[in-house]
Amino acid sequence: MNAKVEDLLEELYLIDPALRGEEATLRKTIEDLLGSRPDGRMDAAFEAELKEKLLAEFSKKAKPRRRPSFLLARPAFRIGLGVAAAASVLVAVYVGIGPRAGAIKSSGDAPAPIAAPAPIAAPYQVPPLAGAKPAPVAKQNKPRPATVNAAPYPGAPQGGPQGEVLREKDDEARIALAPEKESKSALAGAASIDEDQAVAPSPIAQSALATAPAAAKKAKAASAAQSPTDALLDRASQDFNTEGYDRIVEASFAKVLEEPLSTFSIDVDTASYANVRRFLREGSLPPPDAVRIEELVNYFPYDYAEPSGDEPFGFDAELSPCPWNAAHSLLRVALQAKRISERDIPPSNLVFLIDVSGSMEDENKLPLVKESLKLLARRMRQQDRISIVVYAGSAGIVLEPTAGSRTDKILKAIDSLESGGSTAGGEGILLAYDTAKKAFIPKGSNRVILATDGDFNVGASSDGELVRIIEEERKAGVFLTVLGFGMGNYKDSKMQKLADSGNGNYAYIDTLSEADKVLAKQMAGTIFTVAKDVKVQIEFNPARVGEYRLIGYEKRALAARDFADDAKDAGELGAGASVTALYELTPPTGAAARSDLKYQSATVTAAGAATSELMTLKFRYKKPDGETSSLVEKPVEIAQRELAKASADFRFAAAVAEWGLVLRGSAYKGSATLEQAASLARGSASKDPGGYRAEFLGLVALSEKLSR
Repeated sequence: MNAKVEDLLEELYLIDPALRGEEATLRKTIEDLLGSRPDGRMDAAFEAELKEKLLAEFSKKAKPRRRPSFLLARPAFRIGLGVAAAASVLVAVYVGIGPRAGAIKSSGDAPAPIAAPAPIAAPYQVPPLAGAKPAPVAKQNKPRPATVNAAPYPGAPQGGPQGEVLREKDDEARIALAPEKESKSALAGAASIDEDQAVAPSPIAQSALATAPAAAKKAKAASAAQSPTDALLDRASQDFNTEGYDRIVEASFAKVLEEPLSTFSIDVDTASYANVRRFLREGSLPPPDAVRIEELVNYFPYDYAEPSGDEPFGFDAELSPCPWNAAHSLLRVALQAKRISERDIPPSNLVFLIDVSGSMEDENKLPLVKESLKLLARRMRQQDRISIVVYAGSAGIVLEPTAGSRTDKILKAIDSLESGGSTAGGEGILLAYDTAKKAFIPKGSNRVILATDGDFNVGASSDGELVRIIEEERKAGVFLTVLGFGMGNYKDSKMQKLADSGNGNYAYIDTLSEADKVLAKQMAGTIFTVAKDVKVQIEFNPARVGEYRLIGYEKRALAARDFADDAKDAGELGAGASVTALYELTPPTGAAARSDLKYQSATVTAAGAATSELMTLKFRYKKPDGETSSLVEKPVEIAQRELAKASADFRFAAAVAEWGLVLRGSAYKGSATLEQAASLARGSASKDPGGYRAEFLGLVALSEKLSR
């Protein structure tokens, strides 16, 4: 065992030499983690997991700036690089170009910014905490339009710097979002709105906005004075990939005679699909743990029947042969929430909580956040309220609760944001919830919308601390939506936990088109919840099913006893949202469950053998403002259809699941292939509102290309 520990430590030191200073703590941590294992063994899988965990925890302590520890960190190389960079700067100055186009001009001893058109509003800088040391000033790069990926396949929609073509229904013309033109139009149209419709900004916000021009000028001067070497090192450190994903352990087959109940929480998150798409478009296959199959399947709209009666959702089931294992069956269980038009949504109290730290300066982060939130802001009504809270080294309020009809004021506040500083996420979350509670609308939709890359590093920043904060704050009736942005330091695992703990949903925004889908087309489902703590429990009939395996939902699995426990948290269902769960089933064998027990055995009862029921479906849910759950129960008799005669929605969901099994390298993928997934999807993509199924075919083609 000692030899394995020594080998592990040497591997860690090779990856990060700075960890040698943490040796004693590392050894103690390894011993504690080994002691927590029932068998105390360090097998290959546990060693890999342990290495990843130690690197994630101790590298951040040892190197808070995340600078590279190899060639760029060597003093000799840095001196040489600095001399070369300085020479380049001098040459550029002499020829009148400057080190960065449009950055500064020399005049005497002090650099001065080139004159530029006045912005819509001054950049907002977060005030420092009382008694805190001022953080290093980050580069204040002018936000650029969000990068739009090139078309991944012939005929795919494309965009440009000023907007992105969005796919619409086949019989509608394609539209282009032009953020600058829309912003000007909104500002012009809002001139006639009554100034008294909005709550006045707080003295803190007024002071911050009033002093912003001077702060911006000082920040730009400091940025210009930064040495070329440090500037290059800062850029190199941003190229480090520290993305974090929780390990997924796939569920295995369970014998119905031994475990007749399958229990899980619903999941309407879609972040995994958009994130996988980002990996593929960037030219690489996603890491297996970034592939959550339930989120891939639930990304797409399906033509499920509306619920009847007073229930907030309806459900149905469908059964067909499994595409990747002909001897098995594939069961689809579907939920459909009531669809509500935007005009009928109760008043909304939304707090935009925006990460403006230095890690958010890239084009696909804060600039994209701003354009994304404008899409939602433009759809707000007079009865709605919008607030903006930001956090970097500390947290502050940029916009006090303001009437949704004050589009001009809201857009101006969004445009004022610039990035810089460290990331005090915990403080920002507390301030956002406090702001939401002050403007709370009874019987309305009260929600914090967090936009971040998840890289919190100041104050409360660990998963445990942040989850505890959010679990406590959700008691006030304020829900949480998490929007993830960016790459390289993206913390998927952290944001998934926050959304799950905050009675909310989680989406990843990689393009303005995705923002339009989440915040505009599906706005009702994103911001208005019709049922919370929704749990599903299925009791399979052993006379009809031998074994079952729930595909995905690994992070949402519940113990059977949790189903009736109203204290156990579960997922929320937004207006118009659908949830699809897929089970792979094996035929019954007719044998008893096990023969190694002396006092009991499990056999099929006479009632089970006599009925044609496949299963009994049970659902529990609470009203958005309730704390006691309601039970819905329905026995299901269902006949298996040939795959070719199954519904288009069934076949498409099966194709997406098959794609996910292949991307994950699942042990349960059977005969699944990307070619087969594409063929199955192609035959079920004729009805495609929004063009999402056509895009999926392009992603499967990309997956095939990258897999060769």
